[in-house]
Amino acid sequence: MKLPKNNKERLLIFALGGLGEIGKNMYVIQYADDIVVVDAGLKFPEEEMLGIDLVIPDVSYLVENKEKVRAIILTHGHEDHIGGLSYVLKEINVPVYGTKLTLGLVESKLKEANILSESKLILVNNESEIQLGALKVSFFKVNHSIPDAVGVVIDTPEGVVVHTGDFKFDLTPVNNQMADIHKMAEIGKKGVLALLSDSTNAEREGHTGSERSVGESISEVFRKAKQRIIVATFASNIHRIQQVVDASIAYDRKITIVGRSMVNVVNIGIELGYLHVPEGMIVDVDEINKLPADRVVILSTGSQGEPMSALTRMARSTHRKLDIMPGDTVIISATPIPGNEKYVARTVDQLFRIGANVIYGGSISGVHVSGHGSQEELKLMLNFMRPKFFIPIHGEYRMLRLHSDLAESIGIPRENIFLLDNGDTIEISNGKARYGSKIPVGNVLIDGLGVGDVGNIVLRDRKLLSQDGILVVVVTLSKQNATILSGPDIISRGFVYVRESEELLEEANRLVTVTLQKLMIENVNEWSSLKNSVRDVLGRFLYEQTRRRPMILPIIMEV
Repeated sequence: MKLPKNNKERLLIFALGGLGEIGKNMYVIQYADDIVVVDAGLKFPEEEMLGIDLVIPDVSYLVENKEKVRAIILTHGHEDHIGGLSYVLKEINVPVYGTKLTLGLVESKLKEANILSESKLILVNNESEIQLGALKVSFFKVNHSIPDAVGVVIDTPEGVVVHTGDFKFDLTPVNNQMADIHKMAEIGKKGVLALLSDSTNAEREGHTGSERSVGESISEVFRKAKQRIIVATFASNIHRIQQVVDASIAYDRKITIVGRSMVNVVNIGIELGYLHVPEGMIVDVDEINKLPADRVVILSTGSQGEPMSALTRMARSTHRKLDIMPGDTVIISATPIPGNEKYVARTVDQLFRIGANVIYGGSISGVHVSGHGSQEELKLMLNFMRPKFFIPIHGEYRMLRLHSDLAESIGIPRENIFLLDNGDTIEISNGKARYGSKIPVGNVLIDGLGVGDVGNIVLRDRKLLSQDGILVVVVTLSKQNATILSGPDIISRGFVYVRESEELLEEANRLVTVTLQKLMIENVNEWSSLKNSVRDVLGRFLYEQTRRRPMILPIIMEV
C-alpha cells in the first residue's frame, strides 16, 4: 500500500504484529520517506493451525516501500522479537541494529538460513545514537529476562517516540546491570510525544519479583534434592541458566544440556561472556549415566510442554538417551504462555506418574518470575515518560485495555490513548494525533521449508482430513464407447474401518457407478462435471448414513 501524497509530512505509527496477541512483534515508525522498524518476531501457531511450525507478520507494506526502510532495530533477543528476522531479511535486506547478545543470537539464525554473509548487522549499546534519514535513534537499558535488553528512542521532526521494549524494574538484577532509570527520567523531562509500552503483565497488580529471588528458591531445591535434578526453562533466559550453574557449583553437580535451542544459546552465552561456567562443568549427555545421581543436573528445553521438546520426551520415556527416574527432582522454571497451559499440565501429570518430585507453578513455587513489569512498574514507566500520546503494545486485547486504564489513572487524557489492532495507523501532525488509514496486515505461515504457501484453504482441508478423513474414488472410463472400464475403486483413510463397513462401501460403489453411467448416457463428459456429480452424490449418501463429511477425492482417467 503506497501512502497518499498528503501523508508525506506526517508521522505514522503502526504495528504489523504484536497487538491483540502474544508474539510476532513488529512496530513501524514512519516520517515522510523514512521508515524504521522495531523488532521482527514470530509467534507459535494456534491450535487450529494444523501442521504449522511458526507464524510471522506479513511484511507486504515494507516490501512495497522497501526504498524507504532505513533499518530494523532490535530491542532484545527473544524469539517473539527476533524469530522472524531471517524471513524478513530475504524480502527487504536492510541494516539491523542490536546489542551484543541480541546480535549473537541473530547471527546464529542468519547462518542457519544461509543469509549471514549478505546481512548487515550493526552493534549498538545504550550510549549509541544513529541518524536514519530524518529519524534519530538512541537507546536506554531496561531489565528483562535476557541480558542486553533496551528501550528505543526515535527522535522525529514531530517529536520523540519511545518504544519501551519488554521491561520490568529489577532493583537487584542477577548481572548487576541496572536499568537506565535516570536516562528514562531525562527523556521524559525533555518531552515525549508518543509512548509505546509493553502490556504483557497489565493484569497483574503490584510489582514483578526480582530474578535474584528465583536463584534463592532454586538453591533451596538443590539443597533438598537427593537424586538428579532436571531444570526446564526458556533457552533464552540466560539469567536463569546462570543461576542453575551457580547452584550446581555450590552443590558440586555436573551439568548436561539437552535440547538444540538450549545448547545453542548456552554456547553463544559462554562465547560472548554472558554465561560464566567453570571449565569441565558441562559434560556430554552420554557421560551422565556414569555419574552418581546426586551429582547430576540436566538443563532442558520443554518448559511449555512442547510435544517434541526434551522434557516432554523424557516424561514419555521416548528420549533416546535420558529417562526420568522415581525420586528425580524436576523444576519447571517458567509459567505457561497463554494457550500452552494444557500441554504443561499434561507433562506435569506424566512426570508425577513416573514418580518425580515436580516443582512447577512459577511464582507460587518461587522458581520463576516474569520478565515483564506488573501494574506498578507500568505506571512508573508512564510517570517517567509522561507522554502526550500513549499506545499500549505487546499483549492480547484485554492487556492493552487494562494498560490504557492505568495510563488514564496517572493523568493521561482518554482521548490521547490509542487502542490499536495490527494495521491500524496513528497519524501525528502539528502535535495532533488521529486514526489514519488501515495498513494491510496478516499472518504468514511457515510449514517446513514453505513460507506463506499454506493458506486458509489448505488449513481448511487439513481440518477436514483430521475430523472426518478422506475417501478416494478411482474410475477408468473408455473414450470410444463411454463405458466404465475399471472401478470404481474406493479407498478410505481415517473415515471408516473398511473391514467393518463393507456394505456401506459397496452401496457407495453402486451409487458412483449409476451416477457415472447416467451422465455418460446424457453425453456429459467434462471432467469437472463428472467429479462434482460423484462428490455430491457420495457426500449426501455418506452424511445420511454416518453423519460425517469426509473429503471426497474423485480420480477419473480416460483411455
